[in-house]
Amino acid sequence: MTYTVHEIFLTAQGEGANLGRTAVFIRFAGCNLWSGREEDRATAVCRFCDTEFRGGAKHDVASLVAAAAALWPAGTGGRFAVVTGGEPLLQLDAPLLAALRAAGFTVAIETNGTLALPAPIDWVCVSPKAGAPLALDRADELKLVYPQAGMDPADWRDFPAAQRWLSPMDGPEIVANTAAAAEYCRRHPEWRLNIQAHKTWGVR
Repeated sequence: MTYTVHEIFLTAQGEGANLGRTAVFIRFAGCNLWSGREEDRATAVCRFCDTEFRGGAKHDVASLVAAAAALWPAGTGGRFAVVTGGEPLLQLDAPLLAALRAAGFTVAIETNGTLALPAPIDWVCVSPKAGAPLALDRADELKLVYPQAGMDPADWRDFPAAQRWLSPMDGPEIVANTAAAAEYCRRHPEWRLNIQAHKTWGVR
């Protein structure tokens, strides 16, 4: 199996339950809800994505795991990898998961949830998108972009997730969207306000 990886880098997780945790991010190329081209945004299922995920380097299992391991600080344990995209489940498979674990990594995934997991994953963060059928029936984290047309947080009250986050939609209305998300969380304390802290920190 050959994987197309848009980028791989060491950073601090900027949002959600693992906020601030050092992580190797493995960002796979490609998504099933948007091509990544601006000319296609208006007709995409997800029209508000703010991530670049087109193109990248080719890797096999060995070279990808070696690249991830090389980024982790030498002589330290607790290796943690976040596989993301685009949509990582278009490419992530059981052999790569097994190889990452064999190299000492705990593996987390950030997914839109439209595709099934190829094998158990240590930490699953699912961010459903309106108009995209969900293939996953549970997650460690449920993260909804808010406000999102066609996506009411109340519709997810029975979805099994240990943590529930509202992530204000980025863009020109970010201040108003953050206020709206914060107010929703105040009225529905089962939800937590998710802020993309890495953008404030100035890191990827």
